[in-house]
Amino acid sequence: QVQLVESGGGLVLVGGSLRLSCAASGLSFRQYTMGWFRQAPGKERVLVAAINWSGGILYYDDSVKGRFTISRDNAKNTVYLQMNGLKSEDTAKYYCAADYFGAPSKDLRAYDHWGQGTQVTVSS
Repeated sequence: QVQLVESGGGLVLVGGSLRLSCAASGLSFRQYTMGWFRQAPGKERVLVAAINWSGGILYYDDSVKGRFTISRDNAKNTVYLQMNGLKSEDTAKYYCAADYFGAPSKDLRAYDHWGQGTQVTVSS
């Protein structure tokens, strides 16, 4: 049973910070590119950031460059998303996803496993 479990979401003020975590189990974590997606109500789910197996290849959506940092700890089977300088437009449900043996991709269909999501709400 593959599980991706997100945590760390919550309610923060504009300009604040959150760190999301995604704990993976039931898969060979080192063989997966990991991504963070977000989806606001009525909007498409989009890739925010992704990281390949080693952390050597990174992707960030332009909207979060310079504010968000994706990282992974393969020994802990965990991927993180550090979010700084949060804006109201960052409000969304954030999903962790795993792409087997792939390079970072914006295509949802590339990802084999998904977490249930964690809500991030940024208020002004």
